[in-house]
Amino acid sequence: MIAIPYLTALTTYFSYGLLFAFGQFRDFFRKFFDFFNSTNFHGYAPICLGLEDFYIRRLYLRIQDCFGRPISSAPDAWFDVVERYSNDNNKTLKRTTKISRCLNLGSYNYLGFAAADEYCTPRVIETLNKYSPSTCSSRVDGGTTLLHNELEECVANFVQKPAAIVFGMGYVTNSAILPVLMGKGSLIISDSLNHNSIVNGARGSGATIRVFQHNTPSHLEDVLREQIAEGQPRTHRPWKKIVVIVEGIYSMEGEICKLPEIIAICKKYKAYTYLDEAHSIGAVGKTGRGVCELLGVDTADVDIMMGTFTKSFGSCGGYIAGSKDLIKYLKYTCPAHLYATSISPPAAQQIISSIKVILGEDGSNRGAQKLSQIRENSNFFRSELQKMGFEVLGDNDSPVMPIMLYNPAKIPAFSRECLKQNVAVVTVAFPATPLLLARARICISASHSREDLIKALKVISRVGDLVGIKYFPAEPQKQQQEGKTLKFD
Repeated sequence: MIAIPYLTALTTYFSYGLLFAFGQFRDFFRKFFDFFNSTNFHGYAPICLGLEDFYIRRLYLRIQDCFGRPISSAPDAWFDVVERYSNDNNKTLKRTTKISRCLNLGSYNYLGFAAADEYCTPRVIETLNKYSPSTCSSRVDGGTTLLHNELEECVANFVQKPAAIVFGMGYVTNSAILPVLMGKGSLIISDSLNHNSIVNGARGSGATIRVFQHNTPSHLEDVLREQIAEGQPRTHRPWKKIVVIVEGIYSMEGEICKLPEIIAICKKYKAYTYLDEAHSIGAVGKTGRGVCELLGVDTADVDIMMGTFTKSFGSCGGYIAGSKDLIKYLKYTCPAHLYATSISPPAAQQIISSIKVILGEDGSNRGAQKLSQIRENSNFFRSELQKMGFEVLGDNDSPVMPIMLYNPAKIPAFSRECLKQNVAVVTVAFPATPLLLARARICISASHSREDLIKALKVISRVGDLVGIKYFPAEPQKQQQEGKTLKFD
């Protein structure tokens, strides 16, 4: 867990307190002005009400130029960011015709497949001409092509499971599958930092939900023992089924799941394991097969494997892999398969082609080079940030590395200053993170060259000094890279 320095926590609380106080003060006088303004909604309850609405109006709108920045090119190592301006204190933003060529440190383009690829792109264009951009139908009607069947076989072989089913949207893969698998009388034990798609899917299932401390197997075992002993609420009958849900790499922390220990506990207590590999599949492991390969876990020990194609594969959609009986059951019952439009044929071809490149089935070793490059880039960048004195979360080999900002004033300052120096970063704050734990989330790609990373480090170092987010003392030594001495100002 993150331990906030005392002084940092104090100043962060004070900053938010000041913002909330001024926001409430403005809302108090706003009621008087609104009372005299003509409106057709007298007698209606406010359609937007609560702390979230207050946060959006009084805090988020002040810095909304740091979020949702439009781009006008492929999300490669460098991309074009459209410049915007506001005439009403950031309430509305207007686009200009100007663009800035920026180093991309925010996209999930882990293996560099989001841009044009010599193997994937020609095949995607050919598929587009043959099948059109969309099937315009659900899978069970007219939305299943030969490509969809090939994709499911390809994914099952890649993740080393007997069968797989694919969906057109990654978020829906979790939120639509869990209500099908779980129900009343079932128990879901979820990591406290699981993605919102898992949270919504669990809530929609009607199952009882319990949470264990983030990536803490010992607490998971305590929760399992307690719940098995108590049984279902009121009746105390045994649970119909118990599923433990974890992620391979946690997207806001960059941490790798302690999967071997968690699987050992699940086996001990006869609980199913559900593994979300949205950020790990294709990005880690010797051949890109995710955390199971990285940590030496047999995929047969993971009952349900979930992943998305929106990160490492440069496409869209998600998948569930498991036993043949499980996949057959999902095809008969899952609303995302029965009613949602099937994944676009060109998107399916992109996934198939990228998997072939990763496995070397395209006749080259580019896949192995990409996997090696992202591992080297991630570990180099993380190490250098830590040497500079930044508080960086996550583990080695993870391409996700959050830099802690904490203070609300430092969120827009860091983002805007980086953009001025042509480095595009993503800042994350409430409600995506707890109120006090705002951060900048850096995502590294195999398409980044060493020169790109060195430029980014120099910019982030300068901005870090300016904004004041180097919470640890920097190492005094000069950084040595490829026989050259690099001094970060």
